[in-house]
Amino acid sequence: MKRREFITLLGGAAATWPRGAGAQQPAMPVVVLVEAATLNRAAFLKGLNETGTIESQNVTVEYHWLEGQYDRLPSLMADLVRRRVAVIATPGFTAGSQAAKAATTTIPIVFGVAEDPVKLGLVASLARPGGNATGINVFNAEMTGKRLGLLHDLVPKAVRIAVLVNPASAQITETMLRDIPEAARALGLQTQILNASTSREIEAAFVTLVRDRADALFVAPDAFFASRRVQFAILASHHRIPATYSRREYVEAGGLVSYGADLVDMYRQAGVYAGQILKGAKPADLPVLQSTKFEFVINQQTARALGIEVPNALLLVADEAIE
Repeated sequence: MKRREFITLLGGAAATWPRGAGAQQPAMPVVVLVEAATLNRAAFLKGLNETGTIESQNVTVEYHWLEGQYDRLPSLMADLVRRRVAVIATPGFTAGSQAAKAATTTIPIVFGVAEDPVKLGLVASLARPGGNATGINVFNAEMTGKRLGLLHDLVPKAVRIAVLVNPASAQITETMLRDIPEAARALGLQTQILNASTSREIEAAFVTLVRDRADALFVAPDAFFASRRVQFAILASHHRIPATYSRREYVEAGGLVSYGADLVDMYRQAGVYAGQILKGAKPADLPVLQSTKFEFVINQQTARALGIEVPNALLLVADEAIE
């Protein structure tokens, strides 16, 4: 049977259904990967492979990329439930995880979230999820103070910090609004909250923070923002704004600094759980994993362009310094 791959871009669908000639073969189970940014699919497939689950051989993997259009989640999840797919995977995507849980109590869900999955209503407990969902907690929410502290160490003269959040990611925004003020006070920093849910609004936010003379930018851990990482790098460079991010992909695209959970490993673990579920494991019995891998990445070339001299103490603790 030829490969079946479904790709949804910008909420639309482009589907190709090749039909193999000859005798009918049993349909393969369908695992659906719902993403807000196409960053770590290879890691997810690697995790599937570790369980002996191989795309196009014994499983069909269907991809959906929302690119910030979170309002399309209810209709997408309703369609997946109607088609009775085998597993819905939403790693790194809190809004997707909540939408999946709201849509079904029977189809297995493998999530990856930055907040407490118990408080989100995804599981009954970390050790015994007890329902149709399990996954990984990547601790991004708990990293707020650490990220702000590293930015302060890197740019000690920065006092006015603009904080960019995506209102469409309600849970992450709520967490930022709760945690940022306390972390900023502890460091003697002032913060200004800015909102953006589209590319144009990101551009407008930079105009505002420059007008208001912000010294640096703190970008909330949002999957849509990650999909616009090149835009962030270009705007921050153009306006000469030091910025801190939650994942290394920003820094690889030219951003200044990032600190957060290793999301490549999180996607791999999500793939492993999806494969185990296909082989008979129940989400209720698979404990929620907690990420233990964190990455601190600095782009030295960007630092030099901004006139920032990276302290040796930070270089010594950085997981990578990109030249």
